[in-house]
Amino acid sequence: MNASTVAIAAGLGLFVLPIPGTFITDALVVLAGGLARWLGS
Repeated sequence: MNASTVAIAAGLGLFVLPIPGTFITDALVVLAGGLARWLGS
């Protein structure tokens, strides 16, 4: 599995957890994974 796929999956997995304050972190993780995938890393 690519690191970008793992980052996107982890971000989406954490996004569904009902823990306050994780939404911004999860969005940043998904954004970083998407950016890495877009840049071809």
